[in-house]
Amino acid sequence: MKKSKWGLWIATILGVIFLLNVFSGNGSLDSFPLLFFIAGGFLLYYGLKGNSQKNDESDLPTLSKKREKSYIDAGMSDSEITMFRQTMNQTKKQIEHLQATMNKSGKLRAVDLRHDTTKAAKALFKEIVHSPKRMPEANHFLYTHLPNLVDLTDKFIEINEHEIKNRDTYDKIEESIQIIDQMAALITTDYQKFVADDLDDLDVEMSIAKQSLKQNRNYKEHEAR
Repeated sequence: MKKSKWGLWIATILGVIFLLNVFSGNGSLDSFPLLFFIAGGFLLYYGLKGNSQKNDESDLPTLSKKREKSYIDAGMSDSEITMFRQTMNQTKKQIEHLQATMNKSGKLRAVDLRHDTTKAAKALFKEIVHSPKRMPEANHFLYTHLPNLVDLTDKFIEINEHEIKNRDTYDKIEESIQIIDQMAALITTDYQKFVADDLDDLDVEMSIAKQSLKQNRNYKEHEAR
């Protein structure tokens, strides 16, 4: 909120408080200081709340005019654009964190290579950014699968780096790597589901192209006779 608006709010509230005291019937202004501090606390709370929201937005990368136009063309409101950008900014950080964690362990790297987990996560991220209105279709990836995998891999690294390990520790490591493997597969599935329509379109285009090539080949063979 701009300073001028804050000034207007303060003046309005203090004016109301003053009038309430004047017309309260006793003509006393004894309660004015108390009400003044209450009003100040109210304004301070919302001021801090507003600053917190500004800090959240300041953490976001600069929005280019081209990207902003694409969001507006997609029919997104200002609040939807802000929420989308905050979500995707958090998702990007999680993907980068996951990739760094995966590279800390041979077992995690094997999981990543087996399912192309980080590649799938990055590819899905790009698809969502390109089609922001489809973000709800990726809810499982954004709010469950990716955050859970980040937490699981962090915990795996923490346990795996214990200097002294017993049988229970090794059992826990093996159990966690199996769960991580399953979660990694889910992220790949998330990506495949998100682009399924594109793959169907590609299949149709390839079928048409093959049919065209076949007809062209038959035409040339007919002319050669």
